[in-house]
Amino acid sequence: MDTATKAAQAMRGKLWIRAAFVCLATVLVALTLSGCMYPKERLKGKVAPKEAIRNVQGAIDQYYDELQLLPIKNSSQSVPVYEKYLIDFGKLQAKGYISDVPAASFEGGGHYYFLILDEETEPRVKLMDIVTSQRINDIQNWVNAYIKENTAVPKGDSIYPGFYEIDYGKLKQKEPIITSVYSGTTQRAIVDEDGTVFTDYGIDIMQLLERNGEASYEENIDLRTLLVDSSDYVPVKSPAYKLVEGEPVAIQP
Repeated sequence: MDTATKAAQAMRGKLWIRAAFVCLATVLVALTLSGCMYPKERLKGKVAPKEAIRNVQGAIDQYYDELQLLPIKNSSQSVPVYEKYLIDFGKLQAKGYISDVPAASFEGGGHYYFLILDEETEPRVKLMDIVTSQRINDIQNWVNAYIKENTAVPKGDSIYPGFYEIDYGKLKQKEPIITSVYSGTTQRAIVDEDGTVFTDYGIDIMQLLERNGEASYEENIDLRTLLVDSSDYVPVKSPAYKLVEGEPVAIQP
């Protein structure tokens, strides 16, 4: 083999190694970028979609002004007020008030139900967190199964009059993580004497009361309204709260 042939082979070998290195580097960069991007895609719809709320609110206002109706799904009288009037995006689309369903909505594959409050006075669009609702439903199923087998509520220490911590040891389950949409802190589920499971918003309400300082509240006000009025969200599967000696206390219906 002559010197020129050997040199050409050596050059081809170097080029192959360089090409392989470039390909490997490209793959590593792509994996790195996808790793950075994945959480953002995963969280799509989890961040409060303020623009979507504004757009839907505008569509709701126009729909009501022109038709004197609200585009809501049917619900029974027993459905709690903060879960009751879910927006029917199909009705808005059919009349041309929106072109697309919000990506953050359940219907769009997101983590929220869009619903309406104050339907008889000044309809407002709010969000209900589906993740919290699912966590509470899971715990409720565990509690129901325990009660069926043991004819007793798996309750622990008293939190409020008639409300208790849940004894997950008795349920043989790990306590689920429930993250507050208001503060980002971890919330607890509580259970009443009948075995109904609720989300406890006492800490969130207390933090809001502390921020509001010396503001006075009517004795019979449901303190959950403070959470609703100061955010885009409604409380999920929660009891009402009243102010007792300066602190929020869950009360029975």
